[in-house]
Amino acid sequence: MNSKNEVPKGDMRGFTKYFKADLVAGLLVFVIALPLCLGISNASGFPAINGVFTAIAGGLVCVFLTNSELTIKGPAAGMIAIVLGAVLDFAADAGVKAANTDPSIFMQYLPTVAAIAVVSGIVQIVLGLLRAGSLADMFPSSVIHGLLASIGLIIIGKQLYPLLGLKPNGSTEAFEAYAELPAHLTHLAPPVAAIGLVSLGFLFLYPLLKQKLAICRVIPAQLIVLVIAIPAATLLFKQYDGYKRSYEIVHDGQPVEQEVKALLVKVPASAFALPRSFIYPDFSNVGKFIFWKWVLMFTLVGSLESLLSAKAIDVLDPHQRKSDLNRDLLAVGVANTAVAAIGGLPMISEIVRSSANKDYGAQTRWSNFFHGLFLAISIVTLPFLLNKIPLAALAAMLVFAGCRLANYKEFLHVYRVGKEQLLIFVSTIAGVLATDLLIGVGIGIAVKLMLQLFFGVAPSSFFSIPVEVTEDGNTQRVSLRGSAVFTNWLFLKKKITSLPKHSDVIVDCAEAKFIDHTVMTRLGELKREFESQRRVLTIQGLDHHHAFSGDPTAARKLVI
Repeated sequence: MNSKNEVPKGDMRGFTKYFKADLVAGLLVFVIALPLCLGISNASGFPAINGVFTAIAGGLVCVFLTNSELTIKGPAAGMIAIVLGAVLDFAADAGVKAANTDPSIFMQYLPTVAAIAVVSGIVQIVLGLLRAGSLADMFPSSVIHGLLASIGLIIIGKQLYPLLGLKPNGSTEAFEAYAELPAHLTHLAPPVAAIGLVSLGFLFLYPLLKQKLAICRVIPAQLIVLVIAIPAATLLFKQYDGYKRSYEIVHDGQPVEQEVKALLVKVPASAFALPRSFIYPDFSNVGKFIFWKWVLMFTLVGSLESLLSAKAIDVLDPHQRKSDLNRDLLAVGVANTAVAAIGGLPMISEIVRSSANKDYGAQTRWSNFFHGLFLAISIVTLPFLLNKIPLAALAAMLVFAGCRLANYKEFLHVYRVGKEQLLIFVSTIAGVLATDLLIGVGIGIAVKLMLQLFFGVAPSSFFSIPVEVTEDGNTQRVSLRGSAVFTNWLFLKKKITSLPKHSDVIVDCAEAKFIDHTVMTRLGELKREFESQRRVLTIQGLDHHHAFSGDPTAARKLVI
C-alpha cells in the first residue's frame, strides 16, 4: 500500500500508486451518492438528474483545484431548504400560492435560482482568492449547529410527505408542514408508505447490523435499500408511472378532490436526452433584493457547511493532512459556477460521503474523481434502472439525513457545553423555523452577543483583543487581556499563527476576563493543528476562571 512514513498525495504519482484503493473507495461512495443526489435534487424542486450533474462536476473538476484529499464534493441535504426556499420565495413574490399549486408551475422559477447559484459560485471564487476561508471560524459554534439542526427539521417535515405517498406540502413554513401532516395521514398511499417506512426503518437499524455483521461494514446501506425498494415498487405499484389515488384537500376553504401520483424517479432515458434537463440561468431578477438575499444564503450556508466538513474530515484523516480551506473554497466556487450554468445544484464538501470515503480506504482525492466518473457513466448506461427507483425510498434517505442533522444527541451535547449555549442553539432553531434561514442565523448571533454583554464583555472587545507576545527561548507566550470572543477570534488567531513556524506557543489566559465557547473550541482545533506540525500549543491561566460546565470547550469567566 504505502510505506509507513509516506503521506499520500493526490498528484499523478498518487494516482498510479494508490489507484486500486481510490478506485474501490470511489465506487462504494458512488453507490451512496447516486440515490442521495437524485433525492436531494428532487426535494429541492429541480429535476432529479440535476443533482447528479453537481456531483459529477464536484468529482471531475474539484480534484484538480483543491488539495483536500478525502472530501467528496456534491449536493448536500443541508442545502435542500436553501434551494427549495429560493424557488418558493420567488413563486410567492410572483403571487403564486405554494400550498395550493401544482409543483410543475414552480419550474419557471428554476432559471432564476440557477442564476443565483452562478453568482454565488463567483462570490465563492472571489472569497477563495481573497483567502477568506478562515471566516468560517468566526461564526459561533452553537449558531452553526443550530442552523444545521433547523435545516434537518425542515427536511424531515418536507420529506415525510413523499415518504408516505402524500401530496407535498408546498408551504415555505416548516411549522405548517408539521401541523398539516396529521390531517393528511388518512389519505396516505399504503404501497408508497410501506416502501418509505421499511426503507427508513432499515436505515436506522443498519448501524446495529454493522456491529454484528462484517459484510455490512463494506456494503452501503443505500444500496440495500435500493435492492429492496425497486422490486417492491414493481410488485406494489399498479403501474410504473405511479400509484394513482385521489384525496380531499382544502382550497380557499372548500374541499376539492385532486388526483396525485406517487411517482418514481424520472431521469432522461438516454445520453442524447440529457440536455433537456439543462436549466440555463435567467438573470432578469438581478436587480431585486430577493435575488441578492438568496445569493447571500447560498454563499453563507454552502460555504460554511463545506468548510466545516473539510475541517472535520481533516481531523479524521489518519495521515493528518491539512486542507487549504481557501483553495478548497476556490475549487467549490469554480465547480459551482460551471455546473450552475446548466442548472446543477449547489455543491459542498459533504461530510457523510467524505466520512464513508475515508472508511472505505481512500488514500487521495482521486477517489472523489472516480466517484464522479462512475456517476457520469451511470446516467448514460443505467437510466432504465434509475427510473424504477421509488421516490419514497429516496425520501426515506433524506429523512434519515435530516435526523442526523437534528439528532437529539446534538441537543444533549450543547446542553453539556453550557446552558447559555443551549439558549443560543434553540434560539437559532426557533428563529429559522419561525422566519427563514438568514433571519434565524441573525437571531442566534444576536442572542450570543446579548449574553456576552450580560456576562460583562465590553463592546470594545467585539473586534479586537489586547495581546502581549513575549519570547522565552523556543517558546512564544501570548498573553490575553480583555475578552476573547467569537468576533475577535480571527484577530487572535492571526497573532498566534504569525509567530515563528518552528516555535511552540503558550496561550496565557490568566488576565482574560471572559473566553467564550467558540474561542475555546477554536483553540482546541489549533492545538491539534500544532500537533500535526510536531509543535506544542499550551493553554494556561484558567485556574481562576469559572467554567460554565465541565466540558473542556465551555465558556469561562474570570472570578477574581
